[in-house]
Formats: sequence, structure tokens, C-alpha cells
Amino acid sequence: MVNPKSADLDGGLYLVSVPIGTARDITLRALDVLAGADVIAAEDTRSMRRLLEIHGVALGDRPLIAYHDHNGPRVRPRLLQWLREGKSVAYASEAGTPMVADPGFDLARAARDEGTPVTAAPGAVAAIVALTLSGLPTDRFLFAGFLPSSKGRRKSALQDMVTIQATLVLYESPKRCAAALADMAAVLGGDRPAALCRELTKKFEEVRRGTLAELALGAAERQVRGEVVIVVGGADGDSLNISSNDVDSRLKEVIPGMSLRDAVDLVAAESGMKRRQVYQRALDLIDRDAANAQGDDMEPGVANDAEANGEDGMDAE
Repeated sequence: MVNPKSADLDGGLYLVSVPIGTARDITLRALDVLAGADVIAAEDTRSMRRLLEIHGVALGDRPLIAYHDHNGPRVRPRLLQWLREGKSVAYASEAGTPMVADPGFDLARAARDEGTPVTAAPGAVAAIVALTLSGLPTDRFLFAGFLPSSKGRRKSALQDMVTIQATLVLYESPKRCAAALADMAAVLGGDRPAALCRELTKKFEEVRRGTLAELALGAAERQVRGEVVIVVGGADGDSLNISSNDVDSRLKEVIPGMSLRDAVDLVAAESGMKRRQVYQRALDLIDRDAANAQGDDMEPGVANDAEANGEDGMDAE
């Protein structure tokens, strides 16, 4: 075992990356920082204590402070005061790299605003591990964090990603994984290549590859467990050059067989056109059909009913 160096550190904030699973996935520099810092702040103090014990880093009488989303406003002033006094403060999230979907952002920003040196001891991050194992292009990617939990807001967020020609990397709760994948298939396109990565670097690590439709079906049939990262292939630039007439034709094909909301989602995903634009074109088509029918097949106000009932929640856009 390599003994961490416990030499004194210069004053400042040290953002320390910790393993996302396997405890040995920590850098020697990270251990040196944890051994030498005057104060250690951690999103989860229990996992930090365990990590220090595994690697033989003595905490001694140094403060180990919990810092997370729920206590940030209360604890942050205390940490900033230590920094003003010239002390070295190491901050580590529960797993992975600080600042990536964790509460370290506010602490680091506040420290910088006060002129405090901020540096990092880099290491593991689940998004990069998943991207590496996904088999999808790595030369250009977008990390989109967690999707919104509500269906309407989630679909709206996904719609903003439809035309992005880069691999998408997203975190997701295992409880919402099946619903999220279903919405991804509906909005981004069911034939998009994707990978569902779970429990990365841990004993039950698994990477499921397939289309979004296939992964959505698998998640619906078998509950997903553990920490999850979803990687999705980017938009194909060749598929985005679709004309407005093509969009109208496709809407005419699909509207009779599904709800207006689902029809708009499908055509927006296929065409790369903004969902709001597709929705408006769908309403225009319904209005024209209603005018042409002159009451033969459609009652007056059908278009208004579609707007009021078929698209409940569209105002979120």
C-alpha cells in the first residue's frame, strides 16, 4: 500500500474526485490532499470515513464536515471562514467528480468570488466512464445531467436535444428509468442507438446496448437497479433536412391513429423541427380539414377542442 503524503497544503479549496464504485479508483494525489487538508467537507461523511479507513488516511482531530444540498446555505459560511483564515479545505462529493451534478458548485463559486484559490484533484466521473463503454462516438458529446422528473417537462427538455449532433449523456434515477427511456424513444426517435449503463465499476456493472425503443422495452419488463447513466447517439444531420410539406404529410398520416400530443412528439422527433412548430402546423391542418369538411364529418370547434384537450400541458414550452 502506498502511504499518502500528509504534508501541509497551501490554503485554498481543493475539489477532490473520489471513486464512483471501486474504492481503488482513487488517485494518489487525491489521497495526498485528503491526508494533508486542514478541513475535509464531504457530501456524505459516512462514505468519506469509510474511504479514509480503506486507504489508511488518518483523520485525527481534523474537522470532517457534511456539506450537501440540504445544509449548504448553513454550512457554507463556516467553510468560507476557514478559507479566509488561510486553511486548506478539501471537498468531495458522495461519488465521482465534484461540480458534476452535486452541490459543490455553490461552494466553489463563493470561494472564487472571495479570491480564494480553487484547484482540483481530478479522477473518476460516471459520465465519462459510461461514454467510454457505450460504444457511441466520443469525439463530441453533451452532458445533460438529470432530466426533469415530470413527464411534461422531461419531454420539453428532450425536445431541445432533438437536433443536437453530438452523443448525449444523461443521469437518471432507476425508479424513473423506464419512463425516461420511453419518452426518449418518443421524442428523440426509437431507432436512436443508445446504451444504459448501471453500477459502473461495481460488482454488478452492466452495459445494455440497443436502440432507445429496445432499451425502453427492456426497462419496462425488468426493473433497473443501481446508479444509472444513459448514453444516446446524436442526431443524424442528414435526417434534419426535411421540408415543411413533408412534415404536413407525415402529420396527416399519424394524427388519425394517435393523440395529438403523441403525433406531435413523433413527427418532431423524426423531422428535427421544433415541437412548438410541429404543434402549430398540426393545428393548422386540423383547422383546414375542419373548414373543408363544412360540417360533414367534424363538428365546429374540433380544432379548439384539440388545442384545449389533446395538448394539455403544452404551455410548458
